[in-house]
Amino acid sequence: MKITEHQIKFFDTFGFLSFKGLLTDCIDEITAAFEEVWQQHGYVTGPNQHKGDRRSCISPFIDKHERLSALLDDRRILGIAEELLGNDFNYCTSDGNLYSGDTNYHSKPFYGGVKALKIALYLDPVTVTKGCLRVIPGSHKFGDVFADYLHEGLDRSDDLWHTAQSQIPYYALESNPGDVIVFNHCVKHGSFGGGNRRRLFVINCSERFPDDKIKDLKTMIGAISRFWADSFYSKIMVETADKERMKHLEQVLANQDHLPALVAQVKREMSEPSNK
Repeated sequence: MKITEHQIKFFDTFGFLSFKGLLTDCIDEITAAFEEVWQQHGYVTGPNQHKGDRRSCISPFIDKHERLSALLDDRRILGIAEELLGNDFNYCTSDGNLYSGDTNYHSKPFYGGVKALKIALYLDPVTVTKGCLRVIPGSHKFGDVFADYLHEGLDRSDDLWHTAQSQIPYYALESNPGDVIVFNHCVKHGSFGGGNRRRLFVINCSERFPDDKIKDLKTMIGAISRFWADSFYSKIMVETADKERMKHLEQVLANQDHLPALVAQVKREMSEPSNK
């Protein structure tokens, strides 16, 4: 898949794109694989059962199933990431979510200021009143007056603007299963309304870290320690990878030797892995 020059300019300006029906032909098997991962990790029946009173999260996520890992081989997904980040982009893990309740607007600069994006697949129909993704166009440009002021003020929107977060001007990315949403890691995004088991998974990608930002790459890798993951990628992700996929894994694999020690430290400090 090749996205157009106009789409690239739109993404750079506003921070998001939507591809309607892009994966409709395989969404049923993707959804089945999604459910298998939750079942295997005790979130359907078992100790971690999702009760709908808070968000449940598994990360890394697509790594835990061969079919989901293979999304990194799908030319439609690859084409988007390559056009926006370069042919040597990094796969920067993923998260699977069962959402419940509102998610206020949030984002932060990516590690080292490297360009990064999120590829999101909702597995249930979501609308503006039922938990779809909302974005604030142009809010990804940290360093600009608008984006910085918004970043500082969102948590005080009631005091500053007499406006609840759910009423801040937004663009609603309503979605049906098979649609693919792509947005800049830094764009302010959130969701409001909807049921207590909204299914979503997100694939995170970045441009390749330049040599002078390897320290930032190692910091990014270390952040996954809160999920008690000794390797940034699972064995499934790595062992099923062909030469093309490995191109998007190799920089992280070459810089993750410090991760096991961080996980050991986190396990001494936390009674269970993070769920967010």
